[in-house]
Amino acid sequence: MDWKEKHYYVYILASKKRGTLYTGVTNNLAQRVLEHRLKVKKGFAEKYDVSILVYYESFRYIHNAIQRETQLKKWNRDWKIQLIEKENKDWRDLLNDVADKEEIDSIIEMIEINRDNYKEER
Repeated sequence: MDWKEKHYYVYILASKKRGTLYTGVTNNLAQRVLEHRLKVKKGFAEKYDVSILVYYESFRYIHNAIQRETQLKKWNRDWKIQLIEKENKDWRDLLNDVADKEEIDSIIEMIEINRDNYKEER
């Protein structure tokens, strides 16, 4: 049996350098970022066009990821900016570090095919 270790991610998206920030948690970082970009779910990120992946952390266990997300959401804006700039001073979009073009294209295709299913989740 081939078992792949599961990972969970806490991530921060931005609208632009030092713009609006959004913090979330997911088990599929590339897919979640692309869902934000394609605006398939209503919410804060869609409303404020927050879709540039500027920071993320990986966790083995979901409870650790949720705990970290909760912690970051309580942080003030300046602390989050310092955290981002410590690892990503230029606010570079990190999506291509997470997935290659082929994987990104495949995820986009899957999201577009299932777009109606996202609407039902709202």
